[in-house]
Amino acid sequence: MTIVYLAVAVLVFLFTVLSLRVLIPKLRSMKMGQKILDIGPRWHKSKEGTPTMGGLGFVIPTTLVLTATMIYIKTSGESSSILSLALTLLLAIGNCVIGIVDDLTKFKKQQNEGLTAPQKFALQLAMAGAFIALLKLYGKIDTTLAIPFTTLEIELGWFYYIFALVFITGIINSVNLTDGIDGLASSVTLVVGAFFGVLAFTSEGVELAALSAAMVGATLGFLMYNFYPARVFMGDTGSLFLGGLVAGAAFMINNPLIVAIAGIIYICEAMSDIIQVGFYKLTHKRVFKMAPIHHHFEKCGWSEIKVVAVFSAVTALFCVIAYFAK
Repeated sequence: MTIVYLAVAVLVFLFTVLSLRVLIPKLRSMKMGQKILDIGPRWHKSKEGTPTMGGLGFVIPTTLVLTATMIYIKTSGESSSILSLALTLLLAIGNCVIGIVDDLTKFKKQQNEGLTAPQKFALQLAMAGAFIALLKLYGKIDTTLAIPFTTLEIELGWFYYIFALVFITGIINSVNLTDGIDGLASSVTLVVGAFFGVLAFTSEGVELAALSAAMVGATLGFLMYNFYPARVFMGDTGSLFLGGLVAGAAFMINNPLIVAIAGIIYICEAMSDIIQVGFYKLTHKRVFKMAPIHHHFEKCGWSEIKVVAVFSAVTALFCVIAYFAK
């Protein structure tokens, strides 16, 4: 398992770095530059024109390397199943396709708004529903919900499938919202990916180890170009793919609430957006200077590097808490 982990991490990292060296000039020549909303922080205007859809630079290497890894596991006589990993990869790819459509729609409209929220949500629900149906079909889903910090498990029955549907779409959109400043989504997901690696080695799960390694290699490789000042953005193409990997991993370990703890930053990003919109509709006042919450801290005077460093450190702390909560 150690050899698989190192091989996947190194290969995905190298292929991501090399593919982005080719992809970034190509995106620039195609004028696939990011549009910046006028309501955002004024200093973000300087980012306008930075190539986006750079997520393809790690989506393709991750897909190829994980596919090769599954073939290796299947043909090497290992007793481990590759089904959960295959379904997680399909969930991520499906959401990546939604991201590609969304990003291309933005360019067609020449603005920073692609698919409408209902369109995007409906497509994500469809992908999540298909993923859950396949887990059910192949007996890879358990309708009991483990409660962190306890030995308690609650049997939810059919309601578990509704919970899973909401959880998957929620996590994917939360990762998407986290991708708002240079290096943030990549750094946070790098830490979460490493957390899955620790779980994999303590449970001897080769599928989870391969997924963790791919996440670590992909995000680290992308950070070579995405850390402040970013030379490329991942776009919804990349963030929805990463969200699919994180959500799928929650069901690979059959403990989604643990992932909600480890991914606390994702949850805070989504909740800050929900609170801001809901409170404003009720009172016409704002709770935060700007949502999602990383923009609030920017408007409080934090640099992008400081936001990324603090949010990554908080993620690492909550990953430790999640490990002892399992």
